[in-house]
Amino acid sequence: MTGRTREIDYPKVTKRSVALGLALFLFGGLGRGLVQTLGVQLPAWELTLLFDLEVLGIGIFLLSPIVFGVLLPLTE
Repeated sequence: MTGRTREIDYPKVTKRSVALGLALFLFGGLGRGLVQTLGVQLPAWELTLLFDLEVLGIGIFLLSPIVFGVLLPLTE
């Protein structure tokens, strides 16, 4: 074998994963805020899902620059 078949564009992957994390956080946060503002009753699993989206969004937002911006480029 001659090595890699493609090169990963780390800056692009980093930007997209940060945007994904931010979108997940905003969707979860705004969803919960909208539910509370409108006074709509949701099942517990839906509130848990919105909370999980917030937590997952924060995690992706914070870890993706470290992983895709620093660690993976150093391993090449």
